[in-house]
Amino acid sequence: MSEQFGAKSTTDDVLAGVDLSGKRVLVTGVSAGLGVETARVLAAHGADVVGAARDLDKAQGATAVVREAAARSGGSLTLVELDLASLKSVRACADALVAGGRPFDLVIANAGVMAPPFGKTADGFETQFGTNHLGHFVLINRIASLLKAGSRVVSLASSGHRFSDVNLEDPNFETTEYVPFEAYGRSKTANILFAVEFDRRHKDRGVRAVAVHPGGIQTELARHLDPAFIQGWIDQLNAQAEAAGQPPIEWKTIPQGAATSVWAGVTAPVSLVAGRYCEDCHVAELVDDASQIRAGVRSYAIDPARAQALWALSETMVGETF
Repeated sequence: MSEQFGAKSTTDDVLAGVDLSGKRVLVTGVSAGLGVETARVLAAHGADVVGAARDLDKAQGATAVVREAAARSGGSLTLVELDLASLKSVRACADALVAGGRPFDLVIANAGVMAPPFGKTADGFETQFGTNHLGHFVLINRIASLLKAGSRVVSLASSGHRFSDVNLEDPNFETTEYVPFEAYGRSKTANILFAVEFDRRHKDRGVRAVAVHPGGIQTELARHLDPAFIQGWIDQLNAQAEAAGQPPIEWKTIPQGAATSVWAGVTAPVSLVAGRYCEDCHVAELVDDASQIRAGVRSYAIDPARAQALWALSETMVGETF
């Protein structure tokens, strides 16, 4: 690469000089935050963006900036309905895309929920595991035939994967106590393991997958959290950082937060990022030291055997074999 990017790089930095005319991209979660910015910058560089959202009215309003960018560049935006908490909706969305027959160059699985009270999806799965992992698992596998050689899948994970490994014996908290951030951690670990196994399964035909952590950004994702809780958590992390001689946490802007998704999906050498977990526009280091709270990926999240076991469990849970 001729230029290095980092934590403060924006989507515009990452795609500077890149022409995406003729490229077709699917982005989930385009009704707010990172999804809108991701769609905007791709459309601004000429891509034909298919934006998926649960609430199409909300997405229509939120993506005005995307349509404006597309109009200036020759790109386009099409919205499709997708409720990741309903496999009926997921399958309907996937089936419609496959029926359309138009291939994708990039899929960015951006949508998700974080730390809600205990609940279940329409299919009876714990909300975070069902929405963040199983919904995308079914969607991407069902449209895999549309992913042509050279295409990439970007799975949005999080540093929150360090809260918890997946629990293959009790994914729906039927026998263990529900802790919101533990559940979030499980789902984000699952997002990474999905990328690991999807990449293994499809690399021989030139389709690769990567997981990314966007960074700490103030978006609607935190809508279930008390602001006082968030500040207390940040204060605690900063105290640990100070003790370790590290700088305090800085929130990223939304364009900075979406940059790693775009970098991993478009500009990073595929040989560098495929099957890996990335943060701040670079491949994360393996860090299993619990005192390292700011960066890195835990070994359980990129364990190939763990990824295959999760895949098998996921197939059983959704009743489909891919």
